[in-house]
Amino acid sequence: MSAILGGLLLAPATVSAGDKAVSAPALPAEHHSVAGRYSFRTPAAWVVHETAGVPHVSETRGDGLVVRILRREGELGLDSLHAECMLERLAPLMDTDPRVEYEYDFVGGELGERRALDSAFVVRYDEPIDGQREWRQRNVTVVGQGESLCLIGYAPLPVWRKSKPARALLEAVMASVRF
Repeated sequence: MSAILGGLLLAPATVSAGDKAVSAPALPAEHHSVAGRYSFRTPAAWVVHETAGVPHVSETRGDGLVVRILRREGELGLDSLHAECMLERLAPLMDTDPRVEYEYDFVGGELGERRALDSAFVVRYDEPIDGQREWRQRNVTVVGQGESLCLIGYAPLPVWRKSKPARALLEAVMASVRF
């Protein structure tokens, strides 16, 4: 699964940063979901939260970034699950601007025995979250081989635009997910 996600996420080992190359960040900490159905890696200082009684949601935060992983039993409809996961926000929907600015939407294809969709857009929150009102949100939905999974990456928009190391870190955490 990791090679599949790595290819889908286009998380290169280095990211060009003008004249400097940004090395892939170290992800020494490995985490397993409560249900044991997937694992992912993070920097050592990142904090992982799982909601008691909800074994299908994991969230990890660090360096001002957030990655949320939602898993559903069985193989669900790819389009419908992707649309559902695109509504996952850092605050309730009523606390967001209903208009989103798409970077790209519903890009996908076959990943071996799995299918995937990928969308990225900007969400504006009524109140700042961790000091920021505008966040870039990326959703990657993967369905196949009896699994349905959404990976959602959130970055404050100014950080996303200005920090290649932060972009590389967010992409690396998302690409580290393994079934």
